[in-house]
This record gives sequence, structure tokens and C-alpha cells, in this order.
Amino acid sequence: MNKFFLCLFTLLLLNAELHAQFNIIPQPLEVINTSKGSFNLSDRTPIVFKQQGLGKSASFLNAYLSQFYGFNLKQSKATAQGIYLRLNHKPESSKAAETNHTTGNYSLEVKKEGIFISAATEEGVFYGVQTLIQLLDPNSKDKTLAVPFVKIKDEPRFQYRGMHLDVARHFSTVSFVKKYIDYLALHKMNYFHWHLTDDQGWRIEIKKYPKLTELGSKRKGTITGFLPGNGNTNIPHGGFYTQEEIKAIVKYAADRYITVIPEIEMPGHASAALTAYSYLGCTGGPYKVQETFGVFDEVFCAGNEQTFTFFQDVIDEVAALFPAKYIHIGGDECPKTSWKKCPKCQQRMKDHQLKDEHELQSYFVQRMEKYINKKGKSIIGWDEILEGGLAPNATVMSWRGEDGGIEAAKQKHYAIMTPGNYMYFDYAQTAKRDSLTMPGLTTLEKVYSYEPIPAGLPAQYRKYILGAQANVWTEYMNNPSKIEYMIFPRMSALSEVVWSSKESRDWTSFQSRLKQQFNRYQLWGTNYYKDALENSRKSPAFQGHF
Repeated sequence: MNKFFLCLFTLLLLNAELHAQFNIIPQPLEVINTSKGSFNLSDRTPIVFKQQGLGKSASFLNAYLSQFYGFNLKQSKATAQGIYLRLNHKPESSKAAETNHTTGNYSLEVKKEGIFISAATEEGVFYGVQTLIQLLDPNSKDKTLAVPFVKIKDEPRFQYRGMHLDVARHFSTVSFVKKYIDYLALHKMNYFHWHLTDDQGWRIEIKKYPKLTELGSKRKGTITGFLPGNGNTNIPHGGFYTQEEIKAIVKYAADRYITVIPEIEMPGHASAALTAYSYLGCTGGPYKVQETFGVFDEVFCAGNEQTFTFFQDVIDEVAALFPAKYIHIGGDECPKTSWKKCPKCQQRMKDHQLKDEHELQSYFVQRMEKYINKKGKSIIGWDEILEGGLAPNATVMSWRGEDGGIEAAKQKHYAIMTPGNYMYFDYAQTAKRDSLTMPGLTTLEKVYSYEPIPAGLPAQYRKYILGAQANVWTEYMNNPSKIEYMIFPRMSALSEVVWSSKESRDWTSFQSRLKQQFNRYQLWGTNYYKDALENSRKSPAFQGHF
């Protein structure tokens, strides 16, 4: 080994040791300087910031310190020692980011004069606060916390870093949804995909259609055991979010620099809505809110003009509630059985010279996309929206492997990677199942090994890959503790996949840092899979989802 490579290897080794020493997840881009010593953080430490927008970051830090360490910081305009939050308005050149635009660069320095967090954006300062939180000892019982001297420069690799939560199969309370959003914030995630409607429940209040929640949000029971089930609870299950609750959740997320993307399923997964308004289906019913899981033949009628009136009305209210650029319209798992038998659907195909029902689905999606675009929004759909022709401005969420994302990128459409065999957190975490889950296996190591830029994608199309997301389908998660158990520690692995540079990711280093992360889970009072490091193995091939 020549001297150059020996020096390079030594530097990489030292940098890895620094990362492990500070146990930060996701791994920062650079830990560029450190020395012995620490800054003492206590209730006597003031927090200093001048720009008004930085109050969100200060409030988050204070809430964290209050909840988990029992003290608050007072705001001050000038002090000799303290925590300084600053906007420098000078974004540095990117080293880790992909060619699509990212924001969130920050620098953090801890020295005897204080803790200094600076960034070009409010969002970047917020991410610096998350790193500061990880420098605090989760096992400390003292009211004075020793923050080690360190200097960090960091930035996200991808602009889309997402987590999904299905509340249709099992409803989650407002308080848990907020807690879930906090988990995202603590991992520097910036998109919350909220799956609000499906066959098993309609969870969002639409004032023009009150029966959606009066009837569509309730089912009479839920199957027990794995699909097709070995019985039924015969216990009613329901719940929905009022528009005021949704506004509060959206603001709560925005205060943490997280964008909430609502998903309103169309044209499939329609049972709950059809139960409320049977004229929206091809047969007119009878329909029921499903008590089992899977894919159902009864879908929204694509030949009925009232269907499009209904969805336009729904989108009017949804668009007003969610400031996000995107509305997710589902578009997956839509059987064509009803359409093939429906005179109205067949007439629609003749009128528009559509050769098959796949093109009819494309007609449905493209028509709704035009309306959503008029509201100043863009659509996201699961990769089935590629079938029959992709809507002009659609973003594809690729779940059936990577092919959908690759095809979308080659068509110069943006894509978000969420392939089931890596990104489905409803799959088991160990081959020896310890609870009822979907049949797939997605270990911690499998999640960590994922590379969002597909290997076979030509370089000129890589800019269309926005990032990645993990999905949490709740067929077999009927309480917050189970959801936490299924997402942790896999969410921590995902955060490093979408934030850290490809070159800096190292499984051995991550395992070392995760041990301290387990202590943070315990500090938060969070349930998690404690044997993830011991039992992590490569996952088998993707087996699908419902």
C-alpha cells in the first residue's frame, strides 16, 4: 500500500471513529474537528437567536429538554455563553446531495464559548438542533448535561425523506399522530404520507359528504389472525379526523419542517366510500366497510359523471386543508372486474376510444390530475398509474420493486422509491416471527443496505429520483405500541439511507451508533425491537402488499 492510500485509509478510519464516538444517526457528512472537553448545558444556559423564524427550533429544543431532562432554557439577546441559533444566508456547495435540489445544510460547533448552530435556512437550523439533541447523554440523570466539543458540517442527500402511516386499517389518535411526527423530526425526515381512506375506513371529514364519516369511518369488526383470518373480533372499529384536528396536525408538522401529504384513494380501495354513497359504484351495492383485508372488486365507477363530481368536491376540501404541493391519489390495486361488466364504463371506453380497462384507469387518473393541477397541486400515485399511460405531471411512488421508479425517471417524471422488500415496515423483522405481520421479511440490515438510486438507471435520469420512503400498513398493527415496535429501529436505518452520503454509510459503524440510539428510545418511552442487531439478516424476495 503506497503512502497516499495509507494516509487516505487512516483519515477515513479516524473519521469513522469520530462518528461512532458521537453516536449520531443519521451520520453527518463531516465531523471535522474535536478536542477534549465539553460545554455544560443547564437551565442557566440561555438560548440566543435574532431571526423570528428560529423560534420553532428553539421551542422544539426546549420542549425536548423539558420532557426528558426536566429543565428549560431562557431566551436572551446577548450573553457570554449559550446556545446560538443563526441564519447565515450563505449556502455552501453540496458534497453529498444528489442533483435534485436539497435544503437543510447546517453547521454545529460546540466549544467553551457555547454551542453555535448556523444554516442558510430555518430548516437547516432545525436539523442542527436534532444533532445537538443526539449529543446529549440519554442516560444522564443530572440537570447539567455535558455536551462534548465537536465541529460538524452536514446536509441531506435527498430532498424527499419520508415515512408513511396507514390510519384506515387501524385508526390512530391525534396524540399518536403528533408523536409519530415527532419521531420523524428527530430523524431529520421531512415528509409524512398520511393514508386516510381505504376499504376498511374513511378517516377525513368532508363536510359536503357527511356520510363518509357517519357511515364510512366505522366497521362492525375485524378479522383475527392472518388473512383470510380465523375469526372476527365482532368489536366495532372506527374513528376519523375533523377538519380542525387535521389543521392542527398539519401545523404541528409544519412547525417541525415536515410536509403532510394526504392520500385519498381512487379509483380502487373504495368500499368505505361506497358504503356511504352507493351511487358511486358500478352496481349500486349493497356495500359494506370491509372487516377483512386484501383487494376488492367493487371500485368507483369510471363511467359515472357523479363519481368525478364527488372527487372534485372532495379535492376542494382536501386542498384547502393541506398546503402541501402534493396530493396522493393512490391508483393501486384497482381490479377491472366491475368495469368490464358496467355499461357506463364500457360506454366511456367507446366514447374516448380506450382500448382496455387499463386505459380507462389512465383516463380516470389523468382527468383527476387536471383538476388537482387547477388547484395548484400535483399528484403522486403508486406505480400502477404507469399502466395505460402516465398522467402528464404525475410523480410515481415505486412500491412493486424499482421498475416503476426507473420507468418514470426515463419518462422524465419524478419518482420516490419505496420498494416493498426494503421499505415495508409491516413486514417481519426476523425470520422467527414474534408477532402477527405481513408475510415478507425486511431486516434492519436489509433496510440499511438500500440504495435509492437504482443501479441500472442511466446517469442523466438520476435527478428524477427524489428520495425514498418507508410504508407502515396497519392491518396487523392495532395499537401505538405495535406501530413503534415495527418502525424502530428500522426508521433509524432509513434516516441514514436518505440523509447521509452514500460514501459515508457503513453498516459496522451504524450498528455501533445504534446501541446509543436504543438508549434514546428508552428515554422517549418508545417500544422497539430490541434484538434487531442480533437477528438482522438479508431479506428474501418481495412478496407483495395489500
